[in-house]
Amino acid sequence: MGQILADPLRGAGSVTEAEKQAQLRDRLAALGLDCGGEAIDRLIAYQALLEEWNARVNLTGDPSFDALLDAHLMDSLTPLTVNGLLPDGAAVIDVGSGAGLPGIPLAVLRPDLKITLLDSLRKRVVFLETVIRELGLNNVAAVHARAEDAAHDVHYRERFDIALARAVAALPVLLELLLPFVKTGGTTVAYKGPSVEDELTAGKRAAFLLGGGPPDVIGISVPYLPEHRHCLVVNQKRIHTPGQYPRKAGTPGRNPLGI
Repeated sequence: MGQILADPLRGAGSVTEAEKQAQLRDRLAALGLDCGGEAIDRLIAYQALLEEWNARVNLTGDPSFDALLDAHLMDSLTPLTVNGLLPDGAAVIDVGSGAGLPGIPLAVLRPDLKITLLDSLRKRVVFLETVIRELGLNNVAAVHARAEDAAHDVHYRERFDIALARAVAALPVLLELLLPFVKTGGTTVAYKGPSVEDELTAGKRAAFLLGGGPPDVIGISVPYLPEHRHCLVVNQKRIHTPGQYPRKAGTPGRNPLGI
C-alpha cells in the first residue's frame, strides 16, 4: 500500500498516531459511518502527505491533523450520511478537487465508488497522483484539465452518475460546471454554506437551462462542529445538457447563468 502507510508518523505534528486513530474512530462513529482500521490508516496517511506537500504546493491553509479533521475530512464525508445519495458502484467526478477534498476521503470510505479527481493545476494533480499511488486507491484517477474543457470531451461529458464540487463558487456557476458531466438521471452535489439561500433563485434558473431539475437543499451536521452551517445542494439531471454549455473557460464565473 506504499511506504507512507508503513510510516504513518511522517510529517506528523503534536498529535500521536494513536490519538489520530482514536479521534477518527470517534468522528466516524458520530457520523454513523463504520470502517475498518485500514481506512483509518489511509486517512492518516493522506493527511501526512498533505502536510508534507503543502510546504511546496499551496493545497490548503492549515494542513495539520487538528485543522483538517472536522472541517475538511468529516465535512467531505457528509454525503455518505444521506441515504442513497451515492449509490453502490457509482461513477463519481470531483470537479475542482484541489487537495483531493472531498474525493479522497469518499474513495477511502467507499472503495466501491469509481472516482475521478479533476483539477486545472498540474502541481495539484501530481500531488493527487502521489496520494492515489501511495495509498493504493485503485478506484481513483486524477485528470489535469479545466472543467469547462473536460465537460466538452466525449470521455467525460455525461459519463458520470454523480458530479461533486466542494469548491467555493456561486450555485449557478457550480451547476454549469457540474451538470454537463452527469448522465440523464444522474445527480450533482454542491457543498455550500448558509449563503446558498441567496443563490437558489438564480440556481433554479441555471439548472433549467442546463437540463436539471430544481435544487434540493439538504442540511448537514458535523457533530464536533456545532456552529458548522453547511448544506448539500442536490440537483437531478432530467434531460441532456445543451451543447453550448459549459461556456468557455472563465465565462461561467464572470457571467453566471440565471442572474
